[in-house]
Amino acid sequence: MHRRTFRAIAIALTLTVASFGVAACGGDDEGGSGGGSAESTQPQGKKIKVGVVTDIGGLNDRSFNALANKGLQDAIKQLGVEGRVLISEQNSDYIPNLTTLAQQKYDLIVGVGFLMADALNTVASKFPQNNFAIVDFSQSALKSKPKNVQGLLFKEQEAGYLVGYLSGLYAKDNGGSISTVGGQKIPPVDHYIAGFRAGAKKANSSVKTLNGYSQDFVDQAKCKEIALDQIARGAKVVFHVAGQCGLGAIDAAKEKSVQGIGVDADQAYLGPQVITSALKKVDVAVFNAIKQVQDGSFKGGSDVIHDLKNNGVGIGKISSAGQKYADQVKQVQDQIVTGEITNIPDTVGSGT
Repeated sequence: MHRRTFRAIAIALTLTVASFGVAACGGDDEGGSGGGSAESTQPQGKKIKVGVVTDIGGLNDRSFNALANKGLQDAIKQLGVEGRVLISEQNSDYIPNLTTLAQQKYDLIVGVGFLMADALNTVASKFPQNNFAIVDFSQSALKSKPKNVQGLLFKEQEAGYLVGYLSGLYAKDNGGSISTVGGQKIPPVDHYIAGFRAGAKKANSSVKTLNGYSQDFVDQAKCKEIALDQIARGAKVVFHVAGQCGLGAIDAAKEKSVQGIGVDADQAYLGPQVITSALKKVDVAVFNAIKQVQDGSFKGGSDVIHDLKNNGVGIGKISSAGQKYADQVKQVQDQIVTGEITNIPDTVGSGT
């Protein structure tokens, strides 16, 4: 009997010590980590809810949808906001996804992409108390011009000019033509392509440029087929402007041992065949819009323009194959920023 009593006391003491250990190592209900105080780890700022609605490219596009999500995730970590992403599988998902977030009283709802303009116009007009932002579409171009919408626009032609200039120099030394693979023929795509051509011609007036559109932002096989055809016709550099579909063009460049150029995000990680990337910093634009809503400075009924001067677009890592041209490209970048180079074209003819 004495042994049983002693054993019971020992078990009770063990359980008590264990419970103290769990309490000491457990997570903080306020969001702090177990390794430090809430004061040192908890992001500061007004608690707001932010929702992002992707276009049909989804988060696996490694391009502007993924960047929009990165901007949201950065805001969750750094600003302490609550965030949610709704993925659109098809165009008909845009209105339901935007409406869901509006009905749940999200403080900012971000629509990702030019193709979402009509849907966002409809929902923003129905929910005037919510703030909305749209990537790649001007607020003033929306049908109803809702005053609760901010357009997040980019001078893609400036980034296109830089990667085009590098491509023109590469083609001058290595022969062959250069090419672009666009997704759908919409303004943000053509801005890149027009700038690319202008930059290439500036660097190498005799360079031949090829262009094709997949009319798709998802199916990688379509872009790969176009890129393979262009390479067969002599393209030594292929610039894709087609979201997830464009990853097929990068794969074609790898397969045929030519140079590929990434878009929106720095896609150097896809392999050494990526000579560089044309950057569109959607993550920064989304983060800044969130920060504005949080601090009360968000302005609906307006556009925010992102360009080389404010570091909203740019050029990515340059591979070893392109390093000999890096200083020349940097000089051109500086000339655009200072205004020495102006009037970079942003439209492509309908027949190209």
